[in-house]
Amino acid sequence: MFSLNDLLVILPELYLTAAACLVLLFDVFLDDEHRDATHWVAIVVMLVAIFLVIRGQPPETVTAFGGMFVRDHMAEILKVTVLIATILMFVMARPWLKDRKLFIGEFYSLSIFSVLGVMFLVSAGSLVTVYLGLELFSLPAFALVALNRESKLSSEAAIKFFVLGALASGLLLFGMSLIYGATGTLDLHAIFAAIGTTQHLHLLQFGLVFLVVGIGFEFGAVPFHMWLPDVYEGAPTPIAMYISAVPKLAAIGLAYRLLETGLGPLAGDWRMMLAIMAALSLVVGNVVAIAQTNFKRMLAYSTISHMGFVFLALSNPTPEGYASALFYAVCFALMETVAFGVILALSRKGFDCDMIDDLKGLNQRSPWMAGMMAIAMFSLAGIPPLWGFAAKVLVLKAAIDGGMLWLAIVAIICAIIGLFYYLRVVKVMYFDAPAEDVELSPKPDIALRWLLSINALGLIAMIGFSGVFFTWCQHAFGV
Repeated sequence: MFSLNDLLVILPELYLTAAACLVLLFDVFLDDEHRDATHWVAIVVMLVAIFLVIRGQPPETVTAFGGMFVRDHMAEILKVTVLIATILMFVMARPWLKDRKLFIGEFYSLSIFSVLGVMFLVSAGSLVTVYLGLELFSLPAFALVALNRESKLSSEAAIKFFVLGALASGLLLFGMSLIYGATGTLDLHAIFAAIGTTQHLHLLQFGLVFLVVGIGFEFGAVPFHMWLPDVYEGAPTPIAMYISAVPKLAAIGLAYRLLETGLGPLAGDWRMMLAIMAALSLVVGNVVAIAQTNFKRMLAYSTISHMGFVFLALSNPTPEGYASALFYAVCFALMETVAFGVILALSRKGFDCDMIDDLKGLNQRSPWMAGMMAIAMFSLAGIPPLWGFAAKVLVLKAAIDGGMLWLAIVAIICAIIGLFYYLRVVKVMYFDAPAEDVELSPKPDIALRWLLSINALGLIAMIGFSGVFFTWCQHAFGV
């Protein structure tokens, strides 16, 4: 049985469920000429969801439905960031979708349902809620990648995403079944308490391996990264923007709920697995990115390397380590939206700005766009004093404090290697002559220009607020 208090705790999720259905029904009664109404309604829906999340934030952790749903500060930060990233995607995607006749209501309803899955996932208090949130997030994401049915590349990317996603989901579910068999409970806090008394420790450790595999897939960490470059390249650019940011935020919640809340006593086992994945992701991501000529594939391998930095912090299973990982994931999501936003702004009907050479001489054609892309590249590279530099320092400190000095050294070396491909983009924009067959793109949509500019300048403005935001991240984990 549930009470009215349970419904109040889960109010943002209930609202978003109803709103996603209503957006889909609302769109049915509109023709193509009035499709903008769906766009603005979807944005208002997300803004109201942010208000409900912030307004209903409890002073301390609260649970609902017998502990299956948890509402705490960590979940609130992730939810607000996911909702903001989705609004950015909606606004920046509009002209791109219109040019390619993909401006349809399904784009908005599927996106909202996917965000709803993330919100359930980061608030999971039970293995059942974890799996429910994961599937609710993943299934709409598969459909979004295949949104452009006329593109063979998009269809191939969707199939790869679906097959490998289903495999990872099955492995995660198998690991959960082993943990349930070892502890006799699905509640994460009860699993934590049962680890010290269980007679089936080896079964529990075996299940842990499968959970780490599932988490590695969601992060796109090596060696579970095979889907990421192909999906980034093949997916419609707005969807690639969504997949670059939102799943990584969801993965932070997934990792914390499963590994710390549920399997914290086994930290000695899983932290070394995360450290190995971190080292592999840093090396493979940065080295392979150097060879890429497709800009979206380069960003994909860049993402793999950044997930190595997130694992760097997670390998220190303390509140400081989790706070650093959360700080880094939020910072990374906002940096990626700038990079993909510039790509969307420079694209036009019949032309996708998805090759690095397409950016040649961008400073001569559009200095402001070149400046925003440079901000994104410098921040992703961790050039001081930008926000990305503060994020890298925090995760390096977390790794060193956790006794992972060797991992921090690997990360520093790989970060230096990564400077090459980020600075190559800047060099192409500022020092190469524009290609003869590349014309200046039409003036981007005014809403896109303004929001992209605010996002890019926000990366600079956050330099002065890094300490405040990190304090919030620490507070989310009880520091």
